Amino acid sequence: MSFFTPNIGTPGRLLRAGGSLLLFLLTALCWFLNFPPLLTLALFLAALFTAFEALRGWCIARACGIKTKL
Repeated sequence: MSFFTPNIGTPGRLLRAGGSLLLFLLTALCWFLNFPPLLTLALFLAALFTAFEALRGWCIARACGIKTKL
């Protein structure tokens, strides 16, 4: 089995998509309020990764063997 095999269902994907949207909004807020660029970049990268998880149906924690509820 591949490490990137989908391992979450619809509820988990929706939760990650919502989290990604929230992170994108926080990134935009940090950008407009002139927060440190490194913090803004970190939020943006986290948003991209969470969006990848949602679109792929994959969870890094589950891929590493950690049991999650969703």
